[in-house]
Amino acid sequence: MTELAIDDAVAGEREAAPEPDDAPFARVCALTELPGEDPAVGRYRGTIEPTWTIGHKLHGGTMVAGSAAAASRRLRAAAPELAGMFPISASTDFLGAPEAGEVEYEVRIRKTGRQICLIDTGLVQGGRTLVHTVFTFGHLNDQAPAYAADNAGDMPAEPTADAVFYTPDSPMGQLVHVSEGASVALDPRWARFLEQEQGEPRLRLWIRAREGDQQDPDVAAYFAMMAGDMSPPVPTNMGRFGWAPTVQMTTYLRRRPAPGWLRVIATAHEIGERMFDEDQLVLDSTGAVVAQSRQLALIPR
Repeated sequence: MTELAIDDAVAGEREAAPEPDDAPFARVCALTELPGEDPAVGRYRGTIEPTWTIGHKLHGGTMVAGSAAAASRRLRAAAPELAGMFPISASTDFLGAPEAGEVEYEVRIRKTGRQICLIDTGLVQGGRTLVHTVFTFGHLNDQAPAYAADNAGDMPAEPTADAVFYTPDSPMGQLVHVSEGASVALDPRWARFLEQEQGEPRLRLWIRAREGDQQDPDVAAYFAMMAGDMSPPVPTNMGRFGWAPTVQMTTYLRRRPAPGWLRVIATAHEIGERMFDEDQLVLDSTGAVVAQSRQLALIPR
């Protein structure tokens, strides 16, 4: 979840910043194997740069994606015959708040099978496990679905002319530093808070990886997992601004995304006094479902 500080100038930002042709998200997934005393535990060093923060906090979806890369690395090393599998489900508990910079991952394979594998991954910093994720590995969808709902509705595949881009000099861009490593734009038709109004607890946005990050199919898939945690907290539309700590999050990856923009549609079933739920659906440029997430979070105070 994100921490939002709303400013009247947000609604006036409409221009996208130039995009360098690089692959900043690939660096989140680039890992170095570390020696270890326990052969049952794979250990890897990685770096999550300040780009992937919201306010002063590491973005939760990015930490899940980095953990997924470590789990994949371990499974492919331990069981090369299962290299075609990919993390299709992630159940994540946030035990602490890591700082941007160097992190370590400890990976334990719990079960291997021809259809399903189970892997535990801990993101470690300062000798403490701060993020714990249980991954289910399987085979991604690679064919057209037998049934698909009209998930996109009236949301176009690319940002509209009135889309509110997160630019480096805008209040949103200064807070959501993820926009320094990807292009992000809110749909103002759902984001009523941009006009200092209140509306339903729902938000829509577009996010696009840099060209270099789209060229590697694995990195593009991890990016889609990250995108499933990209929306601001939906209570924002009800005037509830501030940090909404995630209690627990589950992420599903259905398929590798087609090149281009991803659409993120965030909704809620109930906004309570202390907690709320938020579902985020990620569609690629073809309209296919590539990722989903559901999280339980605390209402901003």
